[in-house]
Amino acid sequence: MEVMARRSTVLKISNLVKKYGDHTVIDHFNLQVYESDAVALTGRNGSGKSTVLRCIVGSDKPTEGTIEVLGEKAKDTEISFRRNVATVIDDLDFFPDLSVVEHLDLLARAHGLEDTDELVDSILEEVQLVPQSGQLPGTLSSGQRRRLALATAFVRPKKLLVLDEPFESVDPVSGETIREILHEFVAGGGTVVLSSHVMELVETLCDAVAVMAAGRLLAIGDTDDVRQGKPLQQRFLELVGAHHLEGGGLSWLGRSQSSN
Repeated sequence: MEVMARRSTVLKISNLVKKYGDHTVIDHFNLQVYESDAVALTGRNGSGKSTVLRCIVGSDKPTEGTIEVLGEKAKDTEISFRRNVATVIDDLDFFPDLSVVEHLDLLARAHGLEDTDELVDSILEEVQLVPQSGQLPGTLSSGQRRRLALATAFVRPKKLLVLDEPFESVDPVSGETIREILHEFVAGGGTVVLSSHVMELVETLCDAVAVMAAGRLLAIGDTDDVRQGKPLQQRFLELVGAHHLEGGGLSWLGRSQSSN
């Protein structure tokens, strides 16, 4: 009888609440993500996806609840956290006088990585920015700037990659390239938590999906369980439509949500 190895928990969010004044943005959000998982947060604009991601990486502080990364309380000022977590949440402010390749080289050297020239060259090729490597960020298109932002995360050491709308402002070919890079990262033992509205790429990349509305979970679980045999786009519309019309409920599915 074959025994499956138990995978370690990379991210655990317990009863996360985020309020701005009297307004509750995130209402008791729970999520457990394992090694080699890719998990997508989906939902309408304003559903709380980006706020959850900002709380994970420390840009926002939770009002209540806990967030653990690799078994330790998440704290963005800790060296161990910064070595294990890479993120692209907001639009990055690039140094205006540094070229694309100089940005990546600076980051690689700042993190003490070896063979920086080879590493930077490989990442430029992966994100398809080799022709633009000598350009300044201000001369790039919006899609190229998005790929550069992602490259700044790819060039860092990491076990958990947190991305807010990584497929935004990129053409279909670039979106597929990003999906392939993330798939390779996960296949190598990395973990990804992202938000996205691009259901076609979510469906082919992510192991689990969390559908959100008004800071709460409508459904969460393995991608196939959430789909229920339908295209993920159709299932998404059903879930958010039912919530909008009826106030919504919570459907617990699959293994990505756990009380352990």
